[in-house]
Amino acid sequence: MPGSPTRPHLYAFSGLPGSGKTTLARLLARRLGALHLRIDTIEQALRDLCAVEVGGEGYALARRIAADNLALGLCVISDCCNPIALTRDAWEGIAAACGARCTNVEIVCTDRREHRWRVENRPGDVPNLRPPAWAEVEAREYEAWTRPRIVVDTAGRSEAESFAELCARLALDRPR
Repeated sequence: MPGSPTRPHLYAFSGLPGSGKTTLARLLARRLGALHLRIDTIEQALRDLCAVEVGGEGYALARRIAADNLALGLCVISDCCNPIALTRDAWEGIAAACGARCTNVEIVCTDRREHRWRVENRPGDVPNLRPPAWAEVEAREYEAWTRPRIVVDTAGRSEAESFAELCARLALDRPR
């Protein structure tokens, strides 16, 4: 099925908390009718339902769910910090194993003051999840990218402007 319009596609979103990745991932999921896998939701569910300290289990579970859906020919959007080469390799590996395309999307907010304001003022939308404080975001491990990706800088831009850029960079028709 390679090259056909129905070939599955994994959009692997990455970025620090507060950069705008969940907002844009949700908009893209709605636009494409794709499955949206948010690691924050999965990890908090593991804490709540299984009473476990979560390490890499949330990512591993999300990759299995992604593989099931990619194997069905569906588009999947992974929404996570995806901070190191190991996690980035794993998402690409799942796509390759399923015969799916993979597009890495990094969302950044290059205005430090705006980024901090977002982190400190955004409402929590995952029950029981304590969003990270600014100091935790600053201290988070996040390796520099060494592979191709689409980068969208959300600093000083509206959701609509950032999403329009994302769609243009993904060569999708303009958002409705």
